[in-house]
Amino acid sequence: MVSIWFFIGLSLLVNGVLILAAGLYQLVHPPAEITIQLYSLHANVWWGALMLLIGLVYTIAYMPKRHASR
Repeated sequence: MVSIWFFIGLSLLVNGVLILAAGLYQLVHPPAEITIQLYSLHANVWWGALMLLIGLVYTIAYMPKRHASR
């Protein structure tokens, strides 16, 4: 039986990778016109990294174990 927390960890991991990648892309290629007031904080980089880390922890902690019962 697979825990639901394993799938939540996978979801956080995938979303964290995507958000972090988008944030790093924006660091390298900043938009021409910045209309967001707190753009200099780069929230997408921080949240992407945090989601990636939490997703990694959940995925490893709740990974289905393979039992050698043969």
